[in-house]
Amino acid sequence: MKPVKFFTVLVISLILTACNSQDKNKATSLDKSISKIEILDFHSTHRCMTCNAIEANTKYTLNTYFATELKEDKITLQVINVDEKENEKIAEKFEASGTSLFLNVIKNGKETQINLTDFAFMEGNDQEAFSKELKSKIDTELKTL
Repeated sequence: MKPVKFFTVLVISLILTACNSQDKNKATSLDKSISKIEILDFHSTHRCMTCNAIEANTKYTLNTYFATELKEDKITLQVINVDEKENEKIAEKFEASGTSLFLNVIKNGKETQINLTDFAFMEGNDQEAFSKELKSKIDTELKTL
């Protein structure tokens, strides 16, 4: 294999591994008095431009459209480095080995994980499109609480 082809295959493989996304929604139970939306932005130590944009656009969307819900802890944001030992369990719970974006909707203590990673990578570098779609997804889930 030519060095350029090998390097290209290697880079693509690393990106796919680092930016692992799995399309799974899961439900588990917690304290029945809890109803809120947790937004979890997972990343690795070494981040690409899109990975950084996902975090920036998520924060922009929350601060622009959901400031009240953030203050009331109806919505929370966690930015989590999957490479840090202390984040191992939460990364494992969400099966995040690299950049991933999740809504963890907790309704009456029952958790439902919504994987938004594919959407985040598709729209990550377009703040307007990203923000519009994320706002819509959060609005939809807020109505269910």
